[in-house]
Amino acid sequence: MDRTTEGWISGFLGVLIFSGSLPATRIAVLDIDPLFLTLARATIAGLLAMALLVLLRQKRPGRGDLLSLAIVSLGVVAGFPLLTALALQYITSAQSIVFVGLLPLATAIFGILRGGERPRAAFWIFSCLGAALVAGFALLQGSTTSPAGSLLMLAAIVLCGLGYAEGAKLSRTLGGWQVISWALVLSLPLTAGLMLFTLPASWSGIGMPAWIALAYVSLFSMLIGFVFWYRGLALGGIAGVSQLQLLQPFFGLMLAAMLLNETVGWGMVAVNVAVIACVAGAKHFAKPGAASAASSPGNADARNEPGHGAMKA
Repeated sequence: MDRTTEGWISGFLGVLIFSGSLPATRIAVLDIDPLFLTLARATIAGLLAMALLVLLRQKRPGRGDLLSLAIVSLGVVAGFPLLTALALQYITSAQSIVFVGLLPLATAIFGILRGGERPRAAFWIFSCLGAALVAGFALLQGSTTSPAGSLLMLAAIVLCGLGYAEGAKLSRTLGGWQVISWALVLSLPLTAGLMLFTLPASWSGIGMPAWIALAYVSLFSMLIGFVFWYRGLALGGIAGVSQLQLLQPFFGLMLAAMLLNETVGWGMVAVNVAVIACVAGAKHFAKPGAASAASSPGNADARNEPGHGAMKA
């Protein structure tokens, strides 16, 4: 299996894991304050990441990596979790999932700005078409979607796209799971400290579903999913593999219907079927540019081999 195919498979597994994030967050915010939820999930994931880094004796990132890790932390450790948790106080998880369809385009754009990739023109046609389908559907739902929730989701998408692209760029030299682990660890003093100030006055109002949801977003959404996702972006190309996120709303909507009994209309289904075709087209025309190839993601992948004391996705 070539590295590009391996990257797409790894990215797909990451998308499957991330698909449960918004429904789980929706369940959690019914009983847990959004700010505490954001800090708690980052703290739990950070402690687990620190244990992995110590047990596997990973080398500390260089000074030149700290800015990139800070951007990753801003985008995926703090920004996206907090903004989506706040948004889900105003909109349903099904409505928020539709906005995730804009994430591939945001990631691809930042992949060019930060990762130096240059996909072919046809790639952008399919990418923009998929984003337009999602955005158009969201606008048609404007009468039932909270403006505050929509704005919060859009801000979350921008920050997340930046965090994804920056993390993928850094993964080429630091390693996929190491990137999210170090980003979580570097954020740990702040997230753990603030979490103590946002502890609920009483735990009695938090039901078991909320605790299970917190466990999912802490373990899978904040850590395990990124092991596959950053590896996929590094091996398969940021712009190309990011288009797999167009499938995330489809999986997420099914989970929202099954777990939350939320209404998923035929319009939502039709939009997500259409974006699957856009993913196929984007994959066909996605081609990492010279800058991406020169970065030699295979070198980073080598650091994930057992002989290098790292965990392979």
